[in-house]
Amino acid sequence: MNRRALGARGESLAAKWYEAHGYTVVDRNWHTRRGELDLVLEADRVLVFCEVKTRTSDAFGAGVEAVTREKQLRIRRLAAQWLDEHDRAHRGLRFDVVSILAPRDTPPTIDVYEAAF
Repeated sequence: MNRRALGARGESLAAKWYEAHGYTVVDRNWHTRRGELDLVLEADRVLVFCEVKTRTSDAFGAGVEAVTREKQLRIRRLAAQWLDEHDRAHRGLRFDVVSILAPRDTPPTIDVYEAAF
């Protein structure tokens, strides 16, 4: 499976996890020339901007470790732009990271880090 397909699979798994836990997917793969937001979700008028990292092995660390301070700042800037472009009432914001380990021959493991940054 190539990287793009692996990423798409991970985002679908994360979206399903959130939906099973009462969230609504508001936007997927929203992008500008500055970057992309993987998932924008909502529950109880709280908007969640979620970065999804999917790997087939943990040889180079967990996916969550790839969300560096620089990446966090980029996601925050993109979230501000998303909010500017969408008229959506909300009472709070949250930034999550979903780290998925999806080895080829075993079911994936999904770790959700709420309010990760």
